[in-house]
Amino acid sequence: MNLKEEILKLKQELDVTVVGHFYQRDEVFELADITGDSLELAKKAKLSDSKYIVFCGVGFMGESVKVMDPDKIVLMPKVACCAMARMIDEGYFEENLKIINEAGISNDDILPITYINSSAAVKARVGEMGGMVCTSSNAYKIIQKGLESGKKIFFVPDRCLGQNFAKSLNLKSSVVGDGTSLNDADIICYNGFCSVHQLFTVEDIEFYREKYENILIAVHPECDPAVCDAADFVGSTSQLIEYIKNLPEEQKIAVGTEYNMVNRLREKNTYILSSTKPECPTMNETTLQDVYNTLKSIKDGNIIEECVINVSPDVSKWARVALERMFKV
Repeated sequence: MNLKEEILKLKQELDVTVVGHFYQRDEVFELADITGDSLELAKKAKLSDSKYIVFCGVGFMGESVKVMDPDKIVLMPKVACCAMARMIDEGYFEENLKIINEAGISNDDILPITYINSSAAVKARVGEMGGMVCTSSNAYKIIQKGLESGKKIFFVPDRCLGQNFAKSLNLKSSVVGDGTSLNDADIICYNGFCSVHQLFTVEDIEFYREKYENILIAVHPECDPAVCDAADFVGSTSQLIEYIKNLPEEQKIAVGTEYNMVNRLREKNTYILSSTKPECPTMNETTLQDVYNTLKSIKDGNIIEECVINVSPDVSKWARVALERMFKV
């Protein structure tokens, strides 16, 4: 019996739901009971009746499931860490607040919003300050709701997402530390980014437009604002999938997001918007062997300690508040 068959057998025997993000490698993605983007997975995993959630993704995603349902046993075959999420922690958050305060903007005049690609601890700090979580699919609505407070939005950690949504709302944005005026900005962005989505350039778009007449360009809002401005469609992972699914088969399209997901979209007339392979290294850390080892440890009653996701009660409390504010919107 091969590894895949062993995993399928263990899944049938155990009270477990395997969850896989769209960016996971194919062999892992295909074994998941629930698939989706960050928000979909957090919602669907919470609704699962299984005792164990085996989450194939990156650390902040497993934390989000644990925060939303502390009674669930959440295991990650590989606790990989999103590079963007690692760019901010509570210390960096406070340092940026201090810089904003030194510009004459008090905490009372700031409403923080954190992209879901952040640790539970950062989500908790945002929750304590009255703020919310957002995803790339709902950021527009969340930012609009946040602006009703009359405060400046402090958007962490992805500057591109903050800048792109500021543009779409005809608002001014600035990035902490880049020399732009924080006082003039409606949305103040933390200086973080996604290393994968930074690979896509305007030159890539120009290359495909010259090569193929009438080709469409679709990109994720984690891309640089200049890339998003030059694209035909900008959307979250799930929005990109829906957009491309509804195109005629003969329509050529170049897509600017993670390789594994694009590679699964459709067989014909779909191109990667990059001369290099835009593969997320941390999303690709989880292997079939890791999944098998995790499931086997459940069966043997000897769960691998480093696979268990735990969030302290105080952090969980405030991170849940930030997430629930998002869901209400």
